[in-house]
Amino acid sequence: MANDLLLDILGASFTITADEDEAYLKRVLAQYRAAIKNTQKISGITDPLNVAILTGFLLCDEFNKIKDQLKNEIEAQSANAALAAQENENQWEEQEVEERTVRLIQKLEQALHFFGDEKDI
Repeated sequence: MANDLLLDILGASFTITADEDEAYLKRVLAQYRAAIKNTQKISGITDPLNVAILTGFLLCDEFNKIKDQLKNEIEAQSANAALAAQENENQWEEQEVEERTVRLIQKLEQALHFFGDEKDI
């Protein structure tokens, strides 16, 4: 469902059409307006084009930092999951060795019992 949103920013005014929810579009617009005000405040720039360009650059910078942080967190979680899987594999192997050892001991005990007491051997 397409929604129209009037953008009136830095002296420019136009309408965009997007497939997003109207409330979402208004939230994004409010965030962009806040970013513009912040850019103007920290830079002292007043030219609308320069403000828009610098704001876009700063937003891209913030986006990439967040993306890199998430990527690092995902990689860390993957590494932890791989380590946990290896630990589980090791535990399974230890359990398998223990079970085989118990079965071997049981077979030895059966063989000893079948052939007689150890003293007779």
